[in-house]
Amino acid sequence: MPETPLILWVRRDLRLADNSMLAQAAASGRPVIPVFILDPEIEALGAAAKWRLGLGVAAFSKALEGIGARLILRRGAALDVLQALVAQTGAGAVHWARLYDPAAKARDTEVKSVLRAAGVEAVSHAGHLLFEPWTVATGQGGFYKVYSPFWRAVKGLDVAVPAAAPARLKAPQVWPASEVLADWQMGRSMRRGADVVARHVNVGEALAQARLAAFLDGPVDNYKEQRDFPAIEATSRLSENLTYGEIGPRMLWHGGMRALHEGRAGAEHFLKELVWREFAYHLLHHTPQITTRNWREDWDSFAWRGDNDDAERWRRGMTGEPFVDAAMREMYVTGTMHNRARMIAASYLTKHLLTDWQVGQRWFAECLTDWDVAANAMGWQWAAGSGPDAALFFRVFNPATQAEKFDPKAAYRHRFIAELAQEPGADALSFFDAVPRAWGLCAKAAYPDRMIALAAGRERALAAYAARNSAKS
Repeated sequence: MPETPLILWVRRDLRLADNSMLAQAAASGRPVIPVFILDPEIEALGAAAKWRLGLGVAAFSKALEGIGARLILRRGAALDVLQALVAQTGAGAVHWARLYDPAAKARDTEVKSVLRAAGVEAVSHAGHLLFEPWTVATGQGGFYKVYSPFWRAVKGLDVAVPAAAPARLKAPQVWPASEVLADWQMGRSMRRGADVVARHVNVGEALAQARLAAFLDGPVDNYKEQRDFPAIEATSRLSENLTYGEIGPRMLWHGGMRALHEGRAGAEHFLKELVWREFAYHLLHHTPQITTRNWREDWDSFAWRGDNDDAERWRRGMTGEPFVDAAMREMYVTGTMHNRARMIAASYLTKHLLTDWQVGQRWFAECLTDWDVAANAMGWQWAAGSGPDAALFFRVFNPATQAEKFDPKAAYRHRFIAELAQEPGADALSFFDAVPRAWGLCAKAAYPDRMIALAAGRERALAAYAARNSAKS
């Protein structure tokens, strides 16, 4: 039925290229109606992620206009909205790209079941990952629980060449009504922080592709050696775009592979980091409890502290531990945090402060513009020692020695901590403009003393670890 419209339910795939679902829809010759739904799952996003998603939706809406289409905006439960659109437009099909967290899977399963029962074609597509999680298995048929063998299993697999952006989408005879994005106020919870973080975001497919090209043009050569130094622009910084699908993983993979074949020194390590994201989703699919409880059940007996005053100082970037505080302040100013800094901040909270990793996980979900459900959960459990392929609990990162090694000139710390710089720069001062006024922070105040001596914190963590082992035996 070539004249029967096809609804494309857009989620985290805000791009035209490397979008096989969109390419297939264009090739079908049918009228295509793209729709973005502000449903309860999106309403529940943290402040920064929801705000940043709204920016991405606006950019993608303009991109669709460039190929003769529109992005229809609707608010409500996804199934209700889609059923209403089918009735209004006479659409015979609804297509979407898969997501893998438990809430999305439950929603999508219900949508598919109800639509098919009503005689509507309902199809889910690959696109958010390189490899669907159920397609990668061990020799025994199970799933991988350790990254290294997972990497070895997938590094030689074929990855489809990214689909080109369609030149045109066929429009329906009449476009259905759309809500107005500004009316949704997706950035309301960001409050005054939005103006600060907005200076650092990189929104949309065109900017994402430019960022990839710039990375492959130079920084990839030294990626392996320099990626752990937060003061150096050594990483691709594409996590922001990847999480909203403004660039596809296949485009990153093939770009990295070209660099590898050209002999670029850091290309393989870049590909490994991309596959680390895949590993996180592999685990999310097979063990969805990774987002809500200890992946290793034997950690359930560990005496984690719940939320506490120390954790509040950690949240505010006022621990008195410069590397940790710089990391937290970077997040409030830029919306993201360097990966090495994430490791240090997470280790400090869970080990030196003995605070439950879920306290940190929830805060990152609230504050990161590149928040990713799988990577955030696995990263926190890795740092805490309770997760798959985790850093052993008795490996307690020392923020001071880490700073000496990875920020030897204190450039990163001075960039974000005004109290440590004789002449604070814009980013250090922006921290005080971004955080809630209720925190009562001031750039002219003295930098706080350490909450806990690092050696004492380490010994306390090791004692807690020993007590857990004793209780197990």
